[in-house]
Amino acid sequence: MKGIIKHTLKKVTLELVYQVVDERTTEIVSEIKEVKKRQEDDFRYLVQKMDTDIGQLRSEVKNEIGQLRTEIGAINQRIDTIIQMLMTIQQGQK
Repeated sequence: MKGIIKHTLKKVTLELVYQVVDERTTEIVSEIKEVKKRQEDDFRYLVQKMDTDIGQLRSEVKNEIGQLRTEIGAINQRIDTIIQMLMTIQQGQK
């Protein structure tokens, strides 16, 4: 009789331990899934933010390049004018 009670207690104890371990494992797996989901959401947000920021930077760079081209064009016209004036002065001194 004592052996049967001892065996039964061991079995019940093991079942309780297995149940607690199973419950805790389920909780841990659920938490891991939640962390993975948040991490994926964060990465998705970061990629989207980087794409937006890169797009803005490209737009700003294009705008700056356009302004620089305009300024270079104006400088080239001034240089051409100065060259023409110098040539006129040089011809007048002959």
